[in-house]
Amino acid sequence: MCLFFIILLFGPRLGLLSWWLVSPARFNIVFETWIWPFIGLVFLPWTTLMYVAVGTNGVVGFDWVWLGLALLADIASYSTSGYSNRDKIPGYSKTTTTTTTTTAAPTESATEVPAKPVETTVTESTTEESKG
Repeated sequence: MCLFFIILLFGPRLGLLSWWLVSPARFNIVFETWIWPFIGLVFLPWTTLMYVAVGTNGVVGFDWVWLGLALLADIASYSTSGYSNRDKIPGYSKTTTTTTTTTAAPTESATEVPAKPVETTVTESTTEESKG
């Protein structure tokens, strides 16, 4: 069992494959066909792994909580990988636009027209290098 948790450190897919190699009868009890574990291995590995762990006697009671947590882990893994790779999208750039308003200093001459506010736009373009 300790070896299984060490394998899980390399990812749920490797853990799922190693569990299938060690105990294929468990997968036969939980799944009726090979297609559902294969689809789970590709798209929802944490959820499939948890379903194999809790689904031998059917999913009842608190088992739904474990499956929900596994589904959240799958969603989190997809969303964090998308967020961390956002700088690799062609055409994506981070730019910030700052607008400032300044007013000219008043003059002492009565013949001059009062100064109107002057609006200037400063555009700063920042690009973060991706961390390897």
